[in-house]
Amino acid sequence: MSQSLDIAVIGATGTVGETLVQLLDERDFPVGNLYLLASGESAGASVPFKGRNLRVRDVADFDFSQVRLAFFAAGEAVTRSFADRATAVGCSLIDLSGALDQGDAPSLVPEANPQLLAGLAAPYRLASPSASAVALACVLAPLKGLLKPQRLTVAASLAVSSRGREGVTELARQTAELLNARPLEPRFFDRQIAFNILAQAGTPDAEGHISLERRLVAEIKQLLGEPGMRISATCALAPVFFGDSLAVSLVAESAVDVAAVRERLAQAPSVEFVEEEGDYPTAVGDAVGQDSVYVGRVRGGLDDPCELNLWIASDNARKGAALNAVQSAELLIKHYLSKILT
Repeated sequence: MSQSLDIAVIGATGTVGETLVQLLDERDFPVGNLYLLASGESAGASVPFKGRNLRVRDVADFDFSQVRLAFFAAGEAVTRSFADRATAVGCSLIDLSGALDQGDAPSLVPEANPQLLAGLAAPYRLASPSASAVALACVLAPLKGLLKPQRLTVAASLAVSSRGREGVTELARQTAELLNARPLEPRFFDRQIAFNILAQAGTPDAEGHISLERRLVAEIKQLLGEPGMRISATCALAPVFFGDSLAVSLVAESAVDVAAVRERLAQAPSVEFVEEEGDYPTAVGDAVGQDSVYVGRVRGGLDDPCELNLWIASDNARKGAALNAVQSAELLIKHYLSKILT
């Protein structure tokens, strides 16, 4: 990737946006001019990049013809407002918000479905899926040659940073109030999150599912190329600032060879397999700040030879969001955008 690319990051002042800018620097991404954008109230702030502070501009005033690639790391409403404006002037985009339909912006996890890019044309519209979907795809994609998944059950304990900077601030505030024996008044969340677990990470629809659960199911089916797989997802909020933890149960078409699964996971890219007996990964102790998805407690079912159980820990903001988006952009540049750069 010797040629440079002018890039915009929308949502640059958010938790994921700041991490994305940091990774562009760490990975020596071929950035020409970098434009940091946010909504009006965040414009004027600054974010460090390559030893200097870049001023954040108002996305509403930005001319997307100045850049070839835009990362949309703000909320769904911002993506819906400006995505078409970007691609209309030839700017490719990677959306991290989940706002765009899969048919319009398919999900990409380079470790799972890099072949997706073969059927696309410029300007490219891609989605970096939810953090839980990224972690699951990194772990399950290497196993496809070993087993044919029939049913997948996921219980995801999500960090409060999945709800943005406001979630982090609220957990910190609630924790301080409780530790100082002060009355607790929930603000951002509808009830106490400190020292507690909330059974739903969003507002349920008429059938009781939250939008993130529906999004996760759709993303996994597309990423693994298994549209007929039956998937059940429950997304809860845990009193953790960063790092998601997933309990996963998969039922295959035939008996699972657990030893072969362990061997495959030990060799999988972007996966750190914790295999020492009695050990297991945790979000805070292992995954936070790391570029790998950690997996452990790999075991068969108690009474079903076709069942596989495992535990996943991953940094939701870094690996699950920002890094996957940057890796997707690296893949896009390597195979496609390099053909049209001048």
